[in-house]
Amino acid sequence: QVQLVESGGGLVQAGGSLRLSCAASGHDLVTTPPGWFRQSPGKEREFVAAIGAGDSGTIYADFVKGRFTISRDKTKNTLYLQMNSLAPEGTALYFCAAGVYTDYEGAPPDAYYWGKGTLVTVSS
Repeated sequence: QVQLVESGGGLVQAGGSLRLSCAASGHDLVTTPPGWFRQSPGKEREFVAAIGAGDSGTIYADFVKGRFTISRDKTKNTLYLQMNSLAPEGTALYFCAAGVYTDYEGAPPDAYYWGKGTLVTVSS
């Protein structure tokens, strides 16, 4: 059974930075593509970033605009999301996910496994 536990959320001022972590157990994050999603108040959950299976590269949502970096520590089986230049619209519950996939080319990503989320609040 895959378990994903996020940490690192909190309150930050606009323009600040946070680093989210996700400790995984039950499956390695190399063969099961991991990623981050978020859900803002009153909105649907949306894709943020993901790492392809093996070392096939990274993909980001357009709104990230070079401000976020996803990375993975294979020895710790841990996923990270470094978020810089945060804006108030970045306030959301951030979810770690594993087994990220798309049903067809161009479809919004989804995932098989989910953590419970860590809350990020960006004040203006």
